[in-house]
Amino acid sequence: MDFGLTEEHKLLKQTFKKFCDKELTKDYVAWMDENCDFIPDDLYKKLADLGLFGMTIPEEYGGAGMTFTDFMVAMEEVAIASAAVAIGAGLAVSFGAKVIGGMGTEEQKQFHLPKIAAGETKYCLALTEPGGGTDIINSMRASAVKKGKDYVLNGQKVFISGGHVADYMLVVAITDPTAAKRTKGMSVFLVDAKIPGITVNLIKKVCIHACGTTEIFFDDVVVPAENLLGQLNNGWNKLVDVLNPERIGTAMLSLGIAKAAYKEAHEYSLQRFAFGKPIGSFMVLQHYLVDMLIEIENATNLIYKCCYLLENGLPYHMEAAMAKLVAGRASEIAAIKGTEILGGYGVCMEYSMQRHFRDYKQMIFSPISDEMAKNMIAQWTGLPKSY
Repeated sequence: MDFGLTEEHKLLKQTFKKFCDKELTKDYVAWMDENCDFIPDDLYKKLADLGLFGMTIPEEYGGAGMTFTDFMVAMEEVAIASAAVAIGAGLAVSFGAKVIGGMGTEEQKQFHLPKIAAGETKYCLALTEPGGGTDIINSMRASAVKKGKDYVLNGQKVFISGGHVADYMLVVAITDPTAAKRTKGMSVFLVDAKIPGITVNLIKKVCIHACGTTEIFFDDVVVPAENLLGQLNNGWNKLVDVLNPERIGTAMLSLGIAKAAYKEAHEYSLQRFAFGKPIGSFMVLQHYLVDMLIEIENATNLIYKCCYLLENGLPYHMEAAMAKLVAGRASEIAAIKGTEILGGYGVCMEYSMQRHFRDYKQMIFSPISDEMAKNMIAQWTGLPKSY
């Protein structure tokens, strides 16, 4: 297995790094963190013009037809600059292009994919409910009942990233409450966010400010039958297959936070003097920085191994769960130890470290908790189911 980047990947990486250095400066990212609940429209358009949203969309639908690995190479640079921007940008790709491309009809693809590639539409996945995140299957209460030619959608979703700016919502709901197996009674709908009966509220949180999280209420929302995405009553199984790469993407977000925190801590350790020398000369702080670097290397290797497995049609579900865990802990170690290296400045708003410290936490329990990821890995190795 070759872990080295190809020349094309190196050029892609340079292109996105140059873009981020220019458009996602430290001051601008700090401004977004304090003033924005989503990527500003002008920046979103610039990301679209750079080709980010259409990278993995086939050429016949207005995209570039590139690989998932290509997308991860680009997203790594965006995530280092701003995890919030990376999450916001990833919504259209993961929950728009990926899901519609994998589950949609030809008509749905023709309508949505070119708009996604051009940055004209935004998407969210309305899945999690108040009664349970990890146990979403058993806790789901949202329902879509067939009435005439349409479906009537009722229910509540929570912790939905970008729900307040989404033009379209991918909503998972119960369509057959009598199904012997709940996963055989769940369907996915592509819902126009402007349909009457939808209420979206922002949830105040301490992290990832520039990609707002919402709760969504559906009250007798009439959804045309043609907005069904995939098969009726079998939407869950297909959705899970389509979204498997999400854990790789989540790991990449954590890796971005870890790399950004390490860079700031390393630079500060050489600039700050104590007892007549840079604090980076003290053994304990060197160990902190090396601890960060080791975890970053481990996460990087796991993430790109997952990409390799995916591109070659090999199973990667266990490795993706591992990557999510390892990268999340890399971001935790880098943020915590980085804050300790900066001392008082680590919690001052003029430094980015306080943002890394806040942002990393969302990666630990999203899209599934680390504990649940470990349970799944154990089960895949043949151990008894623990939940």
